[in-house]
Amino acid sequence: METRIGISGWRYTPWRGIFYPEELKQNQELYFASRQVDTIEINGTFYATQKPESYQKWHQDTPADFIFSVKGPRYITHIRRLKDIELPLANFFASGVLHLKEKLGPFLWQFPPNFVFDEQRLGSFFEKLPRTFKQATQLADMSDRLSPSYPLDLRKANRKIRHAIEVRHHSFENPYFIELLRRHNIALVFADTAGKWPYIEDITSDFLYLRLHGDEELYTSGYDDSTLHWWADRIELWKKGQAPANALTLTDQPAPTKKRDVFVYFDNDVKVRAPQDASTLSNMISHKRH
Repeated sequence: METRIGISGWRYTPWRGIFYPEELKQNQELYFASRQVDTIEINGTFYATQKPESYQKWHQDTPADFIFSVKGPRYITHIRRLKDIELPLANFFASGVLHLKEKLGPFLWQFPPNFVFDEQRLGSFFEKLPRTFKQATQLADMSDRLSPSYPLDLRKANRKIRHAIEVRHHSFENPYFIELLRRHNIALVFADTAGKWPYIEDITSDFLYLRLHGDEELYTSGYDDSTLHWWADRIELWKKGQAPANALTLTDQPAPTKKRDVFVYFDNDVKVRAPQDASTLSNMISHKRH
């Protein structure tokens, strides 16, 4: 089991000259960032279709033990709102994302604030999501506009694919939602959003996915040491398969007690706090273990 702590995205103009050295070229930013943290959330995939060459370069530019999480397209979650998404899903997986190979971590599916809990629509979506590389390449072959050109080793791979869902409407504060996620082994994102959107701590999968957007001001405020220690203590419990005594859960039924991987991403990037907070939290957790 592992805990990976990183940042959401890496290409931010304000970071240049602060996190990134002044002389660093823009095309070297991922190379630099991936040696400061051990995981990065790719969020460009949320806004636009990426090219196979991009995924191949990202794989090449990062260390051997690096992991990417990938944000699913807003075309599926925000525009189509999970309706008639068979082809959009096929096109997404045909765009080349599997070229991340062994560095591909969980997929993040984020829903807009006006997306209301719909058990049937969500259940149908979860059933369409591929759970292995082999299933993902079969889905990609159904694309109507992209040719995935995945090699045979990826097409045959039974490497597991994980999915996490981030919600922003209070209708999801519903025990039936937790049951649905557990049934499909989908992780509920623990999202710290300065109190703007729901914060739920029910464990619903064999891994955990945290997004820390800022505890006082969304995307802006950093985390002080006492707050990061609070997160570190919680993460250590969750990783061991335990839960904090004051966990904010919707259901009394606990998740099975077993060790879990944990992925944590700081998304408080406006004032260049994300890399610093990720490094501080990572050091705190490392010291707790020793």
